[in-house]
Amino acid sequence: MTESRSVAIEEVLQQFEGYRRELCAYAYRMLGSSFEAEDAVQEAFTRAWKAYDSFEGRASVRSWLYKITTNVCLDMLDGPQRRARPMDLSGPSRPDSPMPPPQPDYVWIEPIPNGLAFGADPAEHATAKDSLRLAFVAAVQHLPATQRAILIMREVLRFSANETADLLTMSPASVNSALQRARATMSKVQPAEGSSYDESDSEQRKLVDGFVQAFEAYDMDALTALLKQDVALSMPPLPLWVSGPADVAAFMTSPGPDGCRGSRLIPLEGANGLPAFGQYKPSEVSGVLEPWAVIVLELDGDRIMGLNFFLDHERLFPLFGLPPELRV
Repeated sequence: MTESRSVAIEEVLQQFEGYRRELCAYAYRMLGSSFEAEDAVQEAFTRAWKAYDSFEGRASVRSWLYKITTNVCLDMLDGPQRRARPMDLSGPSRPDSPMPPPQPDYVWIEPIPNGLAFGADPAEHATAKDSLRLAFVAAVQHLPATQRAILIMREVLRFSANETADLLTMSPASVNSALQRARATMSKVQPAEGSSYDESDSEQRKLVDGFVQAFEAYDMDALTALLKQDVALSMPPLPLWVSGPADVAAFMTSPGPDGCRGSRLIPLEGANGLPAFGQYKPSEVSGVLEPWAVIVLELDGDRIMGLNFFLDHERLFPLFGLPPELRV
């Protein structure tokens, strides 16, 4: 390989890398999995590199990469399975219900680290946060794959109907028709939105700090005082969830989950634009805490509306850069 050819390859790959985070966020909204989103973007870059010699600049590199990433996602969505949250699949459980067996990871909406989805510009965070919320991503999964892509392109990425039509090889009229159907479905399945999370908001920071203090102290009175009356606690991959402060407290102090007493929470940079923590709970070895869950909080005003405990720590802790154990 000549030196000039090597330099050209490096320049092309660097150009691709500049779009990785926004493409990963797009693929995550489409697929509901941060792992699948990373795989989709990597596959898109591979396809783009192989086809780069035939790319004649009729569109921007960004649009071209979105087109390729969309095709990869549509290929990956070629099947009936859609990801969901426990509350999308059944009604709430009693806090003393037997623990159900875990379901496979492909059943569930997974969290995505902020670092995979957001660039360095805080303004980008504000515009992207709402469409990365767990509830929004779960609602989008109700749409057929092409409608999913159209809704995200038009309403999140703000592509025009003509741009979207070109990316999907459709007519603008077909795009607008599909968008109307997607909006109608979303109006039926998308739950009420909570508040965006802003770390600079002292009241929100106080609410999150209060949760950490109450959880680490395992003080159920202090914890439930922070919760909305219709708060939901879920624990994927378990197909179980409980609703309401009283049931949350009863569930957390029942014999099974009570192993979480004495846990420590490690703050993360965030997940899905929301406050998030790595939870470590006591192990059988004195002075050693073992990984248990990635916790993502959903807020609504001055209360917490969602407690999401993602228990697949073997996959999620490395993704979030968390250590395999804590020594105290």
